[in-house]
Amino acid sequence: MPTWQCVQQCGACCHLDPTDRPDLASYLTAPQLERYLSLVGEDGWCIHYNAATRQCQIYETRPDFCRVQPDTFEAMFGIGPEALDEFAIACCEQQIESIYGDPSPELTRFHQAVYP
Repeated sequence: MPTWQCVQQCGACCHLDPTDRPDLASYLTAPQLERYLSLVGEDGWCIHYNAATRQCQIYETRPDFCRVQPDTFEAMFGIGPEALDEFAIACCEQQIESIYGDPSPELTRFHQAVYP
């Protein structure tokens, strides 16, 4: 079974454009949704995403909805720990493809990391 992992200097998940995620209110609480929307820059990217380094500038203190961990995914999507890897991998593949295309170096690196 593949194991989800973040691929350094990808940043696809930092593209927060709410028009790409019309169901936000179905999995974020009202305060989370407000926080999420406050992070979206004019270009649709998180205001804390550094495009030059392709890294989060607040990684250690990022909001819970930015974290791929069992309690977060259980609360937001009803996904139990046993299904986390499969669900998170599918989410990342979809997001990476929508931002960078398929094929892309980012998607290739992601696949190399989760399907060694």
